[in-house]
Amino acid sequence: MIELRTPGELDAMRAAGAVVADMIAAVRAAAAPGVRLSQLDEVARDVLAAAGATSPFLGYAPLPTTPPFPGVVCLSVNDVALHGIPTPQVLEDGDLLSVDAGATLDGWVGDSATTFAVGTPRPEDLRLVGTAQRALEAGIAAAVVGNRVGDVSAAIGAVGRAGGCGINTDQGGHGVGRSMHEPPSVPNEGRAGRGVPLRAGLVIAIEPWFLAGGSDDYRVDADGWTLRSADGSRAAHVEHTVAVTEDGPRVLTAPR
Repeated sequence: MIELRTPGELDAMRAAGAVVADMIAAVRAAAAPGVRLSQLDEVARDVLAAAGATSPFLGYAPLPTTPPFPGVVCLSVNDVALHGIPTPQVLEDGDLLSVDAGATLDGWVGDSATTFAVGTPRPEDLRLVGTAQRALEAGIAAAVVGNRVGDVSAAIGAVGRAGGCGINTDQGGHGVGRSMHEPPSVPNEGRAGRGVPLRAGLVIAIEPWFLAGGSDDYRVDADGWTLRSADGSRAAHVEHTVAVTEDGPRVLTAPR
């Protein structure tokens, strides 16, 4: 069942979203060549603890066969598109790092992601991240009363395809509220005018993830989590939790 949130509930979700923004900012500031992914997870844990929040990621297992996720952030490097585990892997100059973070505060969840270069950026990586960011902005702009989920999906997909990116709809955006994954599903490609109507109070995570090589194919590592581009090309993932309101989209995970 899709639930619509009151203005007061949206304010509470904004408080959770602000913690997520702080987590991402802290991880980004700490990410540098020579730093281990596991160290960045500790940085994120410290932000959660200071805010009195918990992680919806830690221990998450969507299927009985899926091992519980061991971190509070997903850290995806280079060809890893989603769900990278915070291992002792050491970051190198020029790596492309995606940080996906969530926080639960007073029973409400925020979910957001960003991608950036560690150290010296590659021009092609900057183009990929720019395409993903423009797609996110287009998706947010379409999240208005009177539109449908398909309008958000179509806006994201149009930017991604124009940028020559691979787009896969097996994983994508979703509703957010008391839990991290709620209806409706928000694919990163679709047909305008189709799908669930967008009504005031609906909260969704809009999250383009694009593959630089142009292929839509991916593979999953033996750990059951790490999702990589099938062709080895780099990936970018950006995300915000967004509320549909009568006054337009409200980004609940924007920086303070």
